[in-house]
Amino acid sequence: MNTGTTSGEDHLKRVRAFVTGRVQGVGFRAWVQQLALGSEMTGEAANLADGRVMVEVQGSVAAVEHLLAALWQGPSMASVEDVAVNEVPVDRAESGFRIR
Repeated sequence: MNTGTTSGEDHLKRVRAFVTGRVQGVGFRAWVQQLALGSEMTGEAANLADGRVMVEVQGSVAAVEHLLAALWQGPSMASVEDVAVNEVPVDRAESGFRIR
């Protein structure tokens, strides 16, 4: 049965992650953006008032899983203490990767 989507779209995954530690003021959001765009993912990264960084990313299952693993490292100046992840609905209309 053809649903009108390509096999790549059928395997999209979207997650929202909250990264805790020394993750603000160390280039974390720009680092995530570089990783995401290099793997053809969409989404956003934002500093939160409580000191965490929220990362919402969408792409192939493998690309998303790779980025989630990388979040535990972060850029060289970061010190990640925790990464809490929730799967969220795919947004097929989204394009690009924003930093807020």
